[in-house]
Amino acid sequence: MTSAAPALDPGTPPVRAPHVGLVILALAVGGFAIGTTEFASMSMLPLFAQGLGIDAPTAGHAISAYALGVVVGAPIITVLGARMPRRRLLLLLMAMFTVFNGLTGLSPNYHWMLVFRFLAGLPHGAYFGVAALVASSLVPANRRTRAVGQMFLGLTVATIAGVPLASWLGQAVGWRWSFALVALLGIATMSAVFAFAPNTPADANASPMRELSALKRSQVWITLGIGAIGFGGMFAVYTYLADILLSVTHMPLSTVPWIMGVFGIGMTLGNMVIPVFADRALMRTAGALLVWAIVVLAIFPFTAGNVWTLGITVFFIGLGGALGTVLQTRLMDVAGDAQALAAALNHSAFNTANALGPFLGGLAIANGYGWTSPGWVGSGLALGGLLLWAVSVAVERNSEAQEAAQAC
Repeated sequence: MTSAAPALDPGTPPVRAPHVGLVILALAVGGFAIGTTEFASMSMLPLFAQGLGIDAPTAGHAISAYALGVVVGAPIITVLGARMPRRRLLLLLMAMFTVFNGLTGLSPNYHWMLVFRFLAGLPHGAYFGVAALVASSLVPANRRTRAVGQMFLGLTVATIAGVPLASWLGQAVGWRWSFALVALLGIATMSAVFAFAPNTPADANASPMRELSALKRSQVWITLGIGAIGFGGMFAVYTYLADILLSVTHMPLSTVPWIMGVFGIGMTLGNMVIPVFADRALMRTAGALLVWAIVVLAIFPFTAGNVWTLGITVFFIGLGGALGTVLQTRLMDVAGDAQALAAALNHSAFNTANALGPFLGGLAIANGYGWTSPGWVGSGLALGGLLLWAVSVAVERNSEAQEAAQAC
């Protein structure tokens, strides 16, 4: 395997679009729709279980089915759509998302729901990957991470507004209507993308084999590993936050949405501010975020006893969510000509973290280490991500040294 130099020439002119802000807003609406269905599904598990006549652990398989769809769909759809113009591919992906979320709301039983949740997850990673490429292509190279971060604001804002709205709708009129809301958001995204996204032709040199060439690059795999392991800590805490509030902080159930909202505010502010630093020093920013995660996740068990200190720590944990945006840009840098696949795989790594963190956190709880033990687990996972980050930096410096020696 070989490492890769940045694929984007800093002198590359941005793609012309009459309204860059409106294009990024259109892409962000899609992120809002995806974030709403992904995170709200977790809060509506009791409603699924009751409506479909199953127990809560069985209903939880619907979450796993969606995550599996993301992991599978991101590489396959991106490779198959390599020769398709990006706007057309975005419209196709959001059409799939809209249809299968709508069908989820019409599921006659649990088994059909599993099928539709898997199918709804297929376009998730590919959409974000292609949307990140479109957003970054609209601005000069030194503002790429900020553009990607602005596109991701749709996903983070969903944790503040979309999830509470979908949860309220599910409780008020039934969980099926929450998926109807998501389908409407999908239609709104398609309309906005069609109206504002630039209709640029497909790359004449694009091909499935060129996209697959990303898998030959060691830096792509290392970066994916940083995300899959380093991000797991955030999910380890987020998944068990409601139980911690009830069992450790001894707060009523009504406080859960507020604390979840604090987490979402942290993620949103992180994606607004941190990309500014990443555009100046991408890998240093990634390393700093991993160190930040190690510290705040390790502190979390000591702050969980008081709702105010817990809320502050949860906000700080949310700030670290900007790592996803930073790694998205990093993947586009190290993927050579195969940027679409690498960008989409970021969300496969993200969902791997979504499975790994809660699994290890659950093991710690089950083995008697207490409800706050996912904080320690998460700190360890962030440390693992930092070690991989160090490997990535070392490999890159060694490659640069070899190139300099050959030049002499």
